[in-house]
Amino acid sequence: MLSLAFPAIDPIAIAIGPIAIRWYALAYIAGLLLGWRYVVHYCSKTPNIMSKRDIDDLLFWATLGVILGGRTGYILFYNLDYYLANPANILKVWQGGMAFHGGFMGVIIAIILFARKRGISILAVLDAAAVAAPIGLFFGRIANFINGELFGRATDAPWGMVFPNGGPEPRHPSQLYEAALEGAILFVVLFILARSPFVRHRPGIMGGTFVAGYGISRIIVEFFRQPDAQLGFLTFGATMGQLLSIPMVLVGLGCIFYALKTDPIKTRQLPKEEQTA
Repeated sequence: MLSLAFPAIDPIAIAIGPIAIRWYALAYIAGLLLGWRYVVHYCSKTPNIMSKRDIDDLLFWATLGVILGGRTGYILFYNLDYYLANPANILKVWQGGMAFHGGFMGVIIAIILFARKRGISILAVLDAAAVAAPIGLFFGRIANFINGELFGRATDAPWGMVFPNGGPEPRHPSQLYEAALEGAILFVVLFILARSPFVRHRPGIMGGTFVAGYGISRIIVEFFRQPDAQLGFLTFGATMGQLLSIPMVLVGLGCIFYALKTDPIKTRQLPKEEQTA
């Protein structure tokens, strides 16, 4: 079968003696930092929902949510039996094992706690985080591709690739599909929505669009992605990724419906030095 050559990119971007910095780690860092700057820009175009200090602090809360939630989600949803038998490996994050749905739940918990602590609308904070999330997803999926992990099912499509750990059969480069759908396309959709004052002033529309949009994108891509070996296909031939994404679609649509039924947000009166710029 015809197939494309898999680009053999070293997963280690920089190595200094025993210290190795992987592309996967750089993807997380790039996603968080670029997302943070984009949130600052987004908040400068909306009512003063969050101050500069709020946005800086939200980055810290979101980072904790991503790391702790992503690891916990992977353990609970994808490999619980293994970690129950090998609890010492739970903290070995450098060996891999992060799940988006777990990271998503971690960030949601962080947003709720952060918003209540600062007296800010939870949905408004969700909107701000949502506009930046596709940036991190894009870089993360590119890093998955570089690592040759989370590859797709066998295919005879001319763009199929033979992955180092995927056997001799050409497979869908599903990581690139996810980078496009969950990352680039979802970013463009949210960017267009963010240009509308009607949308920006109704907390929940942006966040709901991201949550539902990701769920739909993930459900679609899972038809091309190879299921996790330890799980395989589950109820009605669905994958774990699809089952976890269905509630996201419903919750996202619920957020949008709620936002459309509520009054526009009122501007918070922030000191001039704390206003976003």
